[in-house]
Amino acid sequence: MAQFSVHDAKTNLSKLIADALEGGDVVIARGNVPVVRLVPVAPRGKRRFGALKGKIAIDARFNEPLPDSELGGWNLT
Repeated sequence: MAQFSVHDAKTNLSKLIADALEGGDVVIARGNVPVVRLVPVAPRGKRRFGALKGKIAIDARFNEPLPDSELGGWNLT
């Protein structure tokens, strides 16, 4: 575990980011007390249009108006 002071982290931030991306354990400390661990962010997955096609079914009544008994629960003014 590599531990750096806040001052050293400010000075060498690019190097510390590269170390963390390579899997290194980078810890930033105030004095001798470790306070922050620098870790890479997991990449976001790509969205794919139509990914749920065939997995979701919409009932034939979807576009029908709600009955009065259910409309009473909505605060429509």
